[in-house]
Amino acid sequence: MGGAIAAGHRLTAEAGAEILAEGGNAVDACIAAGFASWVAESTLTGPGGGGFMLVHRARDRTTRLLDFYVAIPGLGLGEEGIADMESVDVVYSPESTQVFRIGAASCAVPGAPAGLEAAHRAYGSTPWARLIEPALALARDGIEVTPEQAYLHGILDVLLRHTDEGRAIFEQDGGGLVAGDRLVMEDLAGTLETLSESGAADLYRGKIARAIVGHLQEQGGAITPRDLAEYRTIRRRPVQVGYLGHEFDSNPPPSSGGVLIGYGLLLLEALGARGEPGSAESLAALVEVMREQSRARDSRFGRDLYRGGLAKRLHAAGSVREGLERMRARAPASEAPSPTGTTHISVVDEQGNAAALTVSTGSGSGVIVPGTGIHLNNMLGEFDLGPEGGNPRPGLRLTSMMAPTVVVEDGRPRLVVGSAGSSRLQGAIVQVVVNVVRHGLPVEEAISAPRIHAEDGRVQCEGGSDPAAVDQLESLGYEVVRWQKRNLYFGGVSAVEMLPDGTLAAAGDPRRGGHGIVVSA
Repeated sequence: MGGAIAAGHRLTAEAGAEILAEGGNAVDACIAAGFASWVAESTLTGPGGGGFMLVHRARDRTTRLLDFYVAIPGLGLGEEGIADMESVDVVYSPESTQVFRIGAASCAVPGAPAGLEAAHRAYGSTPWARLIEPALALARDGIEVTPEQAYLHGILDVLLRHTDEGRAIFEQDGGGLVAGDRLVMEDLAGTLETLSESGAADLYRGKIARAIVGHLQEQGGAITPRDLAEYRTIRRRPVQVGYLGHEFDSNPPPSSGGVLIGYGLLLLEALGARGEPGSAESLAALVEVMREQSRARDSRFGRDLYRGGLAKRLHAAGSVREGLERMRARAPASEAPSPTGTTHISVVDEQGNAAALTVSTGSGSGVIVPGTGIHLNNMLGEFDLGPEGGNPRPGLRLTSMMAPTVVVEDGRPRLVVGSAGSSRLQGAIVQVVVNVVRHGLPVEEAISAPRIHAEDGRVQCEGGSDPAAVDQLESLGYEVVRWQKRNLYFGGVSAVEMLPDGTLAAAGDPRRGGHGIVVSA
């Protein structure tokens, strides 16, 4: 096979598959798909966000993480006044509403363009300009808004049409875009042209950088020329744990997602098999693991994310034993709200190289830089991303729950996976990994299976769950919330699976209109 790719939108996946079909490697395809997602999934991602790419190389069986997440602004900031953030309510469904803080003061330093360029320099084989071509065509010609994307437009409409710049892009006939409408992003096409011709330099030290800083300073934001000029992608060693004879590689500190997922998998392995997938026994085990993951975020957790040693401490055998003991107490848990605008891309090429890319603009700040089409993130407005107790030092990376992941078996990528879904994404990844590795489900079935999420002392059970299993879960004393349908609240997983015979399978999450493509050699 020539490779496989899974992403949050058909057009995103097709951009990467096109590169794989031409002989490009996994990182090339991931980059091309990442650019295409700026258009196809513009409510979730874009050049104004940040993220992470995990790369597994077949030739030496090594895995590395590129961190190009957003950073705290303010380097060289003078006496300029910083505006207050605005608060808006984002309604996911009758069961779920979150408050988001937006505006210029919520914008952290974006890293997505720098990160994609760094990945290409380190691992790419296809010319840079070729990787941008699919995205450029989508931005110029426009795309039809799918029902899944229309749902996201509806949820985030208060942000997308917050300014004149936003209304020029996301408004039609006086209202927000709906399914079947055409989304054209002419200004973003111009930014993509600049990237194609001169790389990311212009977004950090050139004309576009000056446009970003100038607009934000007018609006009371904190990003300075130094913040952009001094931004760098950081290469990190992934967090690693063993799970049922496999190696789990994911995003390390100062991000929290990979550490917590690794802890959850260690707990699940220690618990042993607990029934078939979807049974009350397996659901109860997942609930207790989710609660223990939340309890692990104690007063030391945020501090240790930056100081070092967290993964070693949390993944030690003694910590796992203590976690199992606490799980028996079944104490309620709570989590703070987190970003909603995230997407993920998974790729494996014909050589067995793998790339996993997770990127986010948070919920979006509502600030679109005039003439560029760049919708900036609102990460400073999120309640749980900064250093706890903290020292918001300019240049410091914010923490994140995003967790691009490769599960390795005998040196080969058994599963390449990641998810959208803010605080729900770590549970979504755990459930898909368990479904594939422990239960042997095909990747498409593993992703489509109903999920649960434990938060605020309640267990959210997605539509499609076995009613008898949910009844039994409730009889065990859990407060259960029953959803009628499948919903993007429960994450947006994209994954590629390598089967024992070397064949590949790919699947995107139906909750978000995801798509998987296997490319013939």
